[in-house]
Amino acid sequence: MVGPALWIGVGALLAAGWTHVPWSAPAAAVEEVLVTRVIDGDTIELQGGERVRYVGVDTPELYRRSGADWIYEPEPLAEEATAFNRDAVEGRSVRLEFDHEPRDRFHRRLAYVYQADRFINAELVRVGLAHTLTIPPNTRHADLFRRLEREARSTHRGLWARTRAEP
Repeated sequence: MVGPALWIGVGALLAAGWTHVPWSAPAAAVEEVLVTRVIDGDTIELQGGERVRYVGVDTPELYRRSGADWIYEPEPLAEEATAFNRDAVEGRSVRLEFDHEPRDRFHRRLAYVYQADRFINAELVRVGLAHTLTIPPNTRHADLFRRLEREARSTHRGLWARTRAEP
């Protein structure tokens, strides 16, 4: 017969090990920062010049690359997404929350952006100004973004608005 002390010891070891499994989500790191400039619908610049790319969403682009140059050639609703983002965060303090990967391949910080009680990443999708863009392992809000995109599509908001040419 195994004594209670042994079971307590085994339980403590299992509990300690379980908290350090490689697939467990990290504690959400949070940072308060000032947004000095909106670059486009899903990218901002912070005081000090660092850029932040919104996690989980993708807005239409303002510029396209032509060789080594960038040409201003806005995709449909790119200007509206940028204006929405500017109205929401430019010149304001925001809260950044981070997922698993801290930076993208362009060295921008990757974050979920909140202004007061507004979740800006989610708002962009909700109003139809962004698609979901799920890139593992940064998936904490992927289900929310997919649900909001389905709602925007079904109600024909923003990117999914019906055009006159449709039947």
